[in-house]
Amino acid sequence: MTRLRAKDIRNITTTLKEYDLQLIRKTGGTLKQIACRTVGIDEEEIYRIHNNPKISIVPITSGQGIIEGFALAVESIARHLGFPSSVTQKTDVSGLGEAFQTGANMIMMADDHSFLIINLALKKVVDNAEATGKGFATALEMMTKGLSGEEVLLIGAGRVGRSAALSMVGMGAHLTVYDIDMGRSENLARGIRDLLKDDVRVENDLEEALLRHRIYFDSSPSPKFIHTKHITSDTFVAAPGVPLGLSPAAREKASDRLLHDPLQIGVATMIMDAVYGSKEKVLP
Repeated sequence: MTRLRAKDIRNITTTLKEYDLQLIRKTGGTLKQIACRTVGIDEEEIYRIHNNPKISIVPITSGQGIIEGFALAVESIARHLGFPSSVTQKTDVSGLGEAFQTGANMIMMADDHSFLIINLALKKVVDNAEATGKGFATALEMMTKGLSGEEVLLIGAGRVGRSAALSMVGMGAHLTVYDIDMGRSENLARGIRDLLKDDVRVENDLEEALLRHRIYFDSSPSPKFIHTKHITSDTFVAAPGVPLGLSPAAREKASDRLLHDPLQIGVATMIMDAVYGSKEKVLP
């Protein structure tokens, strides 16, 4: 999990309505609608399912410590989706105890390595990396009006990329994967082939791959490697990676066809998945 910085998330709590308008303009759906579509539930149906989720976000101090504003940003996203939520006053084990005592049935926690939501009633755990990958894949499908038959370049074969790959191949995309570690690319291609019986092309020349594709899914942690020469009038980019892989000029050129946020789609998807999602195929 790439560690966020306070400046990456400082405006989330006050801009969610504006972000919804951006998503509607680009994808035709709100944050909630994207998350619902990702986990396979109709937005109206969630109001007929009475499992009364109550979410507690527990700040964790281990490792490099608490990211300023992180817990409040997560809480604001949960509330934006319509779920009662709160941040515990205490941290770590004491915070977990506080969450139980206040009646929470869903717990969200993050350290330097993992960001999880736990549904206590269903004994279900959802990882943010997996949720982010499939949430952004769904948003990209909505933005492009469908990925079936489309050539998609996946940059980065880590946990987010693997989740996105599984989703996009399931949507009918023809996937090419590039990772600086060729072994990870080959492992991902092998996993897709074994699980879905579908071929994934492994690319070792990123520059050539960028010039050959018009749809990018950037899940790498590398900054500013996508430039204006790679962006055309029909280029679409989903970029959950932090920092953003587009140069400032490329970002401006692709702005109406770029999906990028540090937290929102991933958090919304993991919450909806924990509450309503069903068990899915997972790459080994």
